[in-house]
Amino acid sequence: MFCPQCGQTQSDELKFCKVCGANLFAVRQVVGSRDASEKFDWSKTWLAEMFLSGEEAVRRQAAIERLQGITPDVKRYNEIKAGVITSSVGIGLAILLYFLMRGIILSGNVDQGAAEILSRLWIAGVIPFLVGIALMINGMVVSKKQVEIIKRSQAIAGNPNSISGPTEPRALRSANTAEFIPPDFSVTEGTTKHLSSSEQK
Repeated sequence: MFCPQCGQTQSDELKFCKVCGANLFAVRQVVGSRDASEKFDWSKTWLAEMFLSGEEAVRRQAAIERLQGITPDVKRYNEIKAGVITSSVGIGLAILLYFLMRGIILSGNVDQGAAEILSRLWIAGVIPFLVGIALMINGMVVSKKQVEIIKRSQAIAGNPNSISGPTEPRALRSANTAEFIPPDFSVTEGTTKHLSSSEQK
């Protein structure tokens, strides 16, 4: 059998992988317990996601972003950052095209009509520059309003009497299996120690 963790071939008698220590016995049990007559569930495949309605797709995407910790504030900052990068690329492209076309025109191998076109080709860099500016304005103005609306609705949902309530829903912390206390051997084991150490009055 192949180890599912490291991919090494292992003997069927081994309970643990010799290379990575994976529990091969548990893997054999899972593979062996699978029902051969079990029908394939198409609702758990990418094909089912392709046919989701628009609202369901948006709701699922929002749930995934919530699990990943992508808040509206983070999306807003990412939008502003994308705007700065895009506008910088636009400026760099405009400068590059200006000097490149200027060099081609000054070489003297271009007729007058082509030189007129080449001298204005740097304007192509204005398009990404304007897209970047639009992203920055959207991130600083429109998305800021959306973040405020979301925070206000969360505050009202968390505390109906106050607008300054909690901004994020409360959640349980993840389980820590190292915090289990080892059990005593009997119920009275710890009590005898207390009795023997108490002072006589």
